[in-house]
Amino acid sequence: MKKTILILIALIFASGFVTAGNEKTIANLREAFKGESTASARYAANADQARKEGLTQIAILFTATSKAEAIHAANHKTVLEKLGQKVDPIKPEFTVKTTKENLEEGIKGESYEVTTMYAGFIETSKAEDVISATKSFRWASDTEKNHLKMYQKALDALNAKKTSTLPVVYWVCPKCGNTFDVKKPEKECPLCGTPNAKYIKFDK
Repeated sequence: MKKTILILIALIFASGFVTAGNEKTIANLREAFKGESTASARYAANADQARKEGLTQIAILFTATSKAEAIHAANHKTVLEKLGQKVDPIKPEFTVKTTKENLEEGIKGESYEVTTMYAGFIETSKAEDVISATKSFRWASDTEKNHLKMYQKALDALNAKKTSTLPVVYWVCPKCGNTFDVKKPEKECPLCGTPNAKYIKFDK
């Protein structure tokens, strides 16, 4: 009987349902899930606003990044569920402003995620040895670095009244959310190795 109990305890720990020692990572995963879910909804709304202003290329950018953030949210949710956590849907709250202001807020948000939020989350998940969380955080963080550059490029073009020079096509990796603003991306995703044939294309 004692042996059976010990085996059951070992199986529970192996499955990740016992969260002793990884509470901070779980809390961080929840925060990241909420943040990415909200960002996805906000960027989708920002895309609609850009179209209203006749800024089609910026609208395409927002649409692509919205999808990428949704992928990040889904990845974080998957990790939480594998850790035995229940993940309830959230109701995103945000305000849509002008495209210029939306880009400025996007830059601010992506900068925070790259320099502060995900940097801290990765450090904690590594300390608590939650490998799956570290991977999900890293994929998101590295993608946000690309988003930050793209938003800054779009804002600069908007301020210079040269939005016609912006890319007209974007690609999003369906596994990690990595985002590309080139006509033809490299053969596989540098973050997760997904073949470019599986990328999601955004050009309208």
